[in-house]
Amino acid sequence: MKPRNVDDREGALVTLLRRFYAGELTDGQLLRALRRDVLGLSQTRYAALVGISRRTLSDLEGDKGNVTLEMKNRVFRPLGLEVSLLPRKRSLLAQALDSTE
Repeated sequence: MKPRNVDDREGALVTLLRRFYAGELTDGQLLRALRRDVLGLSQTRYAALVGISRRTLSDLEGDKGNVTLEMKNRVFRPLGLEVSLLPRKRSLLAQALDSTE
């Protein structure tokens, strides 16, 4: 279900990002949850929005295939996100996130 207002959408986005950073969600799972739960869009509508086929979006959400950095940025951009460098070690990621607040 799509959150009703901007604050609800931002809250859902933050919650999902925390789960992603904690290693609970893959890139594809994050994309699917954001598309459905934050934007409330079908695969067909979201694929058209970002200029890819529905099949490609399905593959991305299923963590299938070899995805380029350009493609990841393309599909996450409407959500206000971009692909960045993050520490692979969870404790370093936690430290980096704690120091930015």
